[in-house]
Amino acid sequence: MKLTEKQKRFADEYIKSGNATQAAIKAGYSKKTATIVASQNLTKLNVKNYIDERMRTIENNRIMTAKEAVEFLTSVVRGDVKETVVIGTPMGAEEVEKEPDVKTRISAAKEILKRYPDNDKVMEQQLRKLTAEADMAEARVKEYIEDSSDYDEIHLVFEERQKKGQDNED
Repeated sequence: MKLTEKQKRFADEYIKSGNATQAAIKAGYSKKTATIVASQNLTKLNVKNYIDERMRTIENNRIMTAKEAVEFLTSVVRGDVKETVVIGTPMGAEEVEKEPDVKTRISAAKEILKRYPDNDKVMEQQLRKLTAEADMAEARVKEYIEDSSDYDEIHLVFEERQKKGQDNED
């Protein structure tokens, strides 16, 4: 079912103010019945759907997407974005457009890499090294346990250490 012109004005005013009664009055409903009409309008499915759709559109236009954020960071790294700085000259202060400095570009590059950890070869190598070290330590403990006559005692110590490690993570 389609909205009437008054319902559409009501919904648009409601989105602006968040006050249903005032939205009804501004949309052209009587002041005497504004509260009742506002309440009824907010329960009508077509009005509610219109408000929800408009809110999604507003939200989508206001909030930067992840793609937009990465594109912006990329433009900073490449020096495409300029910033205005004020510098002192013999004639006084002057505004100048300049490219981002190296520190800013490095920071933007790091932010991009955080979003793509699979592409970071250093991080990949560090993860492989840590995994290998953990596997080797576990193998040494198992080998020691198998060779030891004090199997039960060593097993308990190993379990306690594992539990402490889990407790520290929490």
